[in-house]
Amino acid sequence: MNRRDFLALAPFGMAAAAIPSVARSQAASRPILLVPDAVFDGRDGQRHAGWRVLVRGEMIIAVGPDIVAPADAKTIALPGTTLLPGLIDAHVHLFLHPYNEAPWNDQVLKEPLALRTVRAAANARATLMAGFTTVRDLGTEGAGYADVGLKAAIAQGIVPGPRMLVATRALVATGSYGPKGFDPGFDVPQGAEEADGPALVAAARRQIGRGADVVKLYADYRWGPGEPSRPTFSSDEIRAVVDAAHAAGRKVAAHASSVEGMRRATLAGVDTIEHGDGGTPEIFALMKARGVALCPTLAAGDAIERYRGWNGLAPEPTSIIAKRASFAAARAAGVTLCVGGDTGVFSHGANARELELMMAWGMSPADVLMAATSGNAAVLGVDDRVGSIRPGMLADLVAVRGNPLSDTGVLRSIDLVVKGGEAVHRR
Repeated sequence: MNRRDFLALAPFGMAAAAIPSVARSQAASRPILLVPDAVFDGRDGQRHAGWRVLVRGEMIIAVGPDIVAPADAKTIALPGTTLLPGLIDAHVHLFLHPYNEAPWNDQVLKEPLALRTVRAAANARATLMAGFTTVRDLGTEGAGYADVGLKAAIAQGIVPGPRMLVATRALVATGSYGPKGFDPGFDVPQGAEEADGPALVAAARRQIGRGADVVKLYADYRWGPGEPSRPTFSSDEIRAVVDAAHAAGRKVAAHASSVEGMRRATLAGVDTIEHGDGGTPEIFALMKARGVALCPTLAAGDAIERYRGWNGLAPEPTSIIAKRASFAAARAAGVTLCVGGDTGVFSHGANARELELMMAWGMSPADVLMAATSGNAAVLGVDDRVGSIRPGMLADLVAVRGNPLSDTGVLRSIDLVVKGGEAVHRR
């Protein structure tokens, strides 16, 4: 796209501050016709050559090959690109940064809240520029309710970033989480909110009342250094949280890596299980039967092993071999798969790493792109607004150079990002 064409995107809002209010109102109502080489609408898995997309304001008003644009429409050519729905990352931590920069303990205990919040705003911008227009942030990891404020700042246009669904503090069983490794006589600030029994439901309701869009709980964790993950909450405790959250119109995400933790969370009715590293064919069959989705977070495990010195080649570490097996079992069982890499463990803006690994580990590019758009939108309960390119949806759009169905690397080659009808990035 040349500079002249990009400036024509000002009606999307990119140059709104420089336009007088009356002119800005008139510009905002002027339709824009986007003309890429093809459109992947997020619904049928196909790349539709010759399709166009007509946008007015923040909404998509027409899609297809034979659109007749209004006389006052501005046409924007996007040669060499495929237009996609804005991508969705279902598992991020904007208040964390890569563990090879600072250990998790140090981030939770030593970094000031103001520093973490400013960094989170920068992380949000990097995420948006990478083509991810919606994220589910699954816990601030010691930063309290700062995600509620960041979400509001993005919504008010104070800082750029994706649409956010936030989980605030997450819920953990007393004694199960961290930071750990300190004198047991000290009460060390935790990376999540500790609660048990009846107090667990009260904590979930308190978080919802303070702005949580989703409730996250830890169904298992490592009770001590070097131990395997073991269940934390009872089935009854998890079910009580699920009932309270669902009554409030919120979904529940459960961190679970052990078979028993996954079993308890699934039978209790959670909406998604995060990680699922130790999942078996039997537990995935149960998840499939109960309609529980899996967010496998392949990129996080990959990143952690690389921090330990793995070069990404054979021989693979034991954890990667096991993860490949569990991911294959989940696919074989037909479990609904989310796309979310646990970004924060690795760099924000590199969110596409999760999509690339899902493809490398056996999923077709079309299936991964469907999962990262309409699939994630459905799992998160926002498919009435985002996740597909069709009339009546918000104009969250990403243009990538080339064909993402034949070249997975093009997901790192973003030409244009449009969020709610505003061009927020162009190459």
